[in-house]
Amino acid sequence: MSKFPFTRRQFLQTTASVVGGGAMAPYWLTGAVAKADETQVKSIRPHIGAIGIGGRGSAVLAQAAKFGEVVAVCDVDRTHAERAREKHGGKATIYDDYRKLLERKDIDVIINATPDHWHTAVNIAACKAGKDIYTEKPLTLTIDEGKLLSKVVKETQRVVQVGTQQRSERAFQTAVQLVRNGRVGKLKQVWIALPYYTTKAGPFAAERVPSHLNWELYQGQAPAHDYCHQRTHANFRWWYEYAGGIITDWGNHHMDIAHWGADCELTGPVSVEARGMFPNGGAPNSFNTADRFFSRMHYANGVEMLYFSSVNDRQTYGGVAKTHDEMTPEKIQRLFGDDCPEEIKSFDRNGIMFIGDKSRVFVNRGGAYGKPVEELKDNPLPASAWRVPPGNDHMGNFFDCVKTRQEPVSPVRIQHRTITACHLTNISLRLDRKLVWHPGAQQMVGDSEANAWQKREQRSPYQIRS
Repeated sequence: MSKFPFTRRQFLQTTASVVGGGAMAPYWLTGAVAKADETQVKSIRPHIGAIGIGGRGSAVLAQAAKFGEVVAVCDVDRTHAERAREKHGGKATIYDDYRKLLERKDIDVIINATPDHWHTAVNIAACKAGKDIYTEKPLTLTIDEGKLLSKVVKETQRVVQVGTQQRSERAFQTAVQLVRNGRVGKLKQVWIALPYYTTKAGPFAAERVPSHLNWELYQGQAPAHDYCHQRTHANFRWWYEYAGGIITDWGNHHMDIAHWGADCELTGPVSVEARGMFPNGGAPNSFNTADRFFSRMHYANGVEMLYFSSVNDRQTYGGVAKTHDEMTPEKIQRLFGDDCPEEIKSFDRNGIMFIGDKSRVFVNRGGAYGKPVEELKDNPLPASAWRVPPGNDHMGNFFDCVKTRQEPVSPVRIQHRTITACHLTNISLRLDRKLVWHPGAQQMVGDSEANAWQKREQRSPYQIRS
């Protein structure tokens, strides 16, 4: 018999209602539970269901398991599900269809690390099933999906944390605080530099579908194709059917910090003009996302954002694409044009550069750099300065918010706007023209063709509905 006077489910519901009423601090944080470590009191730990548990999903689930009990794992690749079950005690139920997992009333939290084209369908269904969600980025496959998801999250009042973990890393917080408090002067320009991950590979031959993979369900809303292993696991990112390439993958991370520092979190660009390079030239059965790009975006507050591939930060990913196209002077000119700063054309780092009329700050996962950073020791920000929400544990923040029902540090309403800027870049370079965007209406101005690109045709019966 449990030593607690009520069930875990009743405990969670009671905590939420008490916090919502503001009557007292939650029991979760008081009394005997607080004196012990509530993450170790298994009878009241939230129950976790994990959907999509490949490489990234496995890492995220390991973080979540510090705060809850893994009771269900779901993946269209059964080898992933079996590996996850064994890693987390050997008792979790295995599913290949997420809809069956979501029918379980005993699951409180969903970890969603599916490929990009499944993010929104899973997140909407989980919200409607009464679950709180930690979802991997990029948040959505299309702008339209972001509108639908934002609506559902607002209606259901679920806690949804997006996995843009740079928000919980001190270097990025420092840079954002310095910029928002005027330490670079008036912000004029932001450079958002991504690595050059080559997608030069293909065509790939059709293969027999492995017996452990549900290929039909993997494809979901995307157009049906013959199976080849390069369409799955790490390399799904380089197929436009399932993702948006580097522009939405790493892009969701760095664009988020750029918007945060520029105080543009709940708006977006008013114009976008982008160019891109597709190393396989549209060849069938080959990777088909741009691996180099340059995008110029203007915002209503006067800030210009230059979003681009850092062509000398050459990296590979997924074990398939190995060869980078050489960037000749002609290719540099075609990609960046005449009015791009020369420094960008030879940039060899990824990260975010904030440029003001007095100074500049650069930040990436290696740290924050620049004169304003160096001066912090002798000239700290005053107590009255604008601050980012405190905390350096992205997953911990999510589980805290599951308890308190407060908004997490990386909510859907913000990340929808972040990924929209990335999607607009993809649309502009694919249409090969400048777009005028109305952030309030979330529509292209005077461009019905471009507006149609806010959504994609979805294969039956996997259409997403709110």
